[in-house]
Amino acid sequence: MQKDRSAWLNVITTALFPATCLLCNHPGEHTRDLCYHCYQSLPKNTSCCIQCAQAFPIAYPTPMRCGRCQHNQPAFDYTCAPFLYQEPLRYLVTGLKFRKHFTHARLLGQLLAEHIHFTQARPEVLLPIPLHPSRYRARGFNQALEIARTVSKQLHIPLDLYSCTRKKNTSQQTQLSAQQRQQNLKNAFHVAHTFTAQHVAIIDDVMTTGATSHALALVLKKAGVQRVEVWVCARA
Repeated sequence: MQKDRSAWLNVITTALFPATCLLCNHPGEHTRDLCYHCYQSLPKNTSCCIQCAQAFPIAYPTPMRCGRCQHNQPAFDYTCAPFLYQEPLRYLVTGLKFRKHFTHARLLGQLLAEHIHFTQARPEVLLPIPLHPSRYRARGFNQALEIARTVSKQLHIPLDLYSCTRKKNTSQQTQLSAQQRQQNLKNAFHVAHTFTAQHVAIIDDVMTTGATSHALALVLKKAGVQRVEVWVCARA
């Protein structure tokens, strides 16, 4: 009964508010606020490191890790980053993060969910990268959580919003080097002792150096998690 009701609500919502492309204002494709031509213009991350999703300059026939991951292995096991952080993907991410365009979060979540590797075992929970409470109050929302809501709904994987917290109000990472980012994030996260999941996926908007995901994955592994994946919309 509940599924039938949800299906009818989706039909009614689609009829009253048809999908409209957020990039060109033409009709969207299916229930996605993106038309076919604009989807084709998104910069795909088709050949990349299997662990950190750093783009390779050439395509390789088999999955492989980049030199950096081989020599300085991050704490997370795998990264899904279907797009590169270039226009027009950058427009969607910054529109959410800095202008509170929440329709962008829904679209980004849809795009991410569509590109998850279904051949792999599903994680037990999704963990959006948490913000420090003071940062959350200043911004008013967490862009990783907004994206994760759609991913959770589409893939039917529960969100865990309470087991992981950010206990250190780190400074902005934008102007920091990779080494400075790692130092900035040292002891930034805390995982509850009651956390029992063995396979989790961290959700974020963009991966730049991977320092944030590494710091969170490190405490998750120390808490007993066996496999940590990172799902992000784009790789810088």
